[in-house]
Amino acid sequence: MSTIKEVAAEAKVSVATVSRVINNNGYVNEETRKKVLQAISTLNYMPNEVARSLFKKQSKTIALIVPDIKNPFFPEIARAIEDVMSSQEYTLILCNSDGKVEKEIMYLDAMKQKYVDGIIIVTSTLTPKHIETRDIPIVALDRKISPDIPSVTVNNYEGARQAVQYLKKIGCQKIAHIRGPHAISNADERYKGFMKEVENEPWFHPELVVNGNYNVLETTEATKGLLTKYPDIDGIFAGNDYMAIGVLKAAVQLGIRIPEELSLIGFDGIQLSQLTNPEITTMAQPIYELGLTAAEQLLEMIEGKPLVQLHHHFEVKLMDGQSTKR
Repeated sequence: MSTIKEVAAEAKVSVATVSRVINNNGYVNEETRKKVLQAISTLNYMPNEVARSLFKKQSKTIALIVPDIKNPFFPEIARAIEDVMSSQEYTLILCNSDGKVEKEIMYLDAMKQKYVDGIIIVTSTLTPKHIETRDIPIVALDRKISPDIPSVTVNNYEGARQAVQYLKKIGCQKIAHIRGPHAISNADERYKGFMKEVENEPWFHPELVVNGNYNVLETTEATKGLLTKYPDIDGIFAGNDYMAIGVLKAAVQLGIRIPEELSLIGFDGIQLSQLTNPEITTMAQPIYELGLTAAEQLLEMIEGKPLVQLHHHFEVKLMDGQSTKR
């Protein structure tokens, strides 16, 4: 593999001149620039990005830390972020934390050591202190960390209320909720939105809320237990589309027809919800826009620009599928 010294020798210039051409930094006359570029092409020279990162303490790389890459919501978010970053010649590193604070801290430290330029993180465990002590641009996505840390989120509470209101509108008389994990802010907000709409209903009982932990297999088993104990449930609001798929599976195993006997609505609007049979009615987040906005925020922070808006808060909207009565 050729070295920068060999390029300099081939072009009959100094190593510093080659460096200025490669980094587009400092004046080099056009004739000399052409000689250097020709030498780079002749020798098939590839700049050492690791060495460049160590020298500049930046790497044209950002990290995305998510709690569960198996949840289809996060790959869709990652696609939007990657589109923005690649257009600016940044590389994206994807990290799966399993929602564990020790893994999130490990990734923060590892990315800092690798001179990653910034991080987008989905977390319910990190505190502002974890962020402030690491001195690296960070944007919180899907879940806020603190009022002082930039974030991109949606109105989970209102979206959940609208989901339950829709189930009532189409005639559901007993509605259950498959909620996400406790202490995860968006799951808690969706639960609170559900409760606002049902807590004063004569048919409501706390056992109509079960935890699917944002996991499709756990949701399948939890739903089977719920529908076996309360066979008169005719509506379910699942806290995300991934769990809604678990509800579909449970209904099939119990011989319950959707939507004829049970109406189902999810939350997120992932593409997979349109590929199930029946297609899932859902409260759709603007997923691509969320990722794009988080990426643009991070780029502004990396470039040292002041953020015009610290927190971006989007609304969700009903995407009518086939899993609810007409």
